[in-house]
Amino acid sequence: MNEKARFVFKGHLQADAFVEFARHRARRLDIALDVESASAEAVNVTVEGPVDLVDAFEMACSLGPYECLVLDVVRTLPA
Repeated sequence: MNEKARFVFKGHLQADAFVEFARHRARRLDIALDVESASAEAVNVTVEGPVDLVDAFEMACSLGPYECLVLDVVRTLPA
């Protein structure tokens, strides 16, 4: 069963590094990724795939690449 989820990762981010990290994780997990916006404070993405893989994506990105510090993750269902 697939799930679609929107994530807002907040913290001290290097937008390009975080987005590349998220894209790499999405490819490895074979889930769809749409980057909506990215800044030094927040990255907004929507992903779609099997529930367990969406959960794994959230966990991986909450740890983030080493040059980013994720302080908060907000997960919602897209409208």
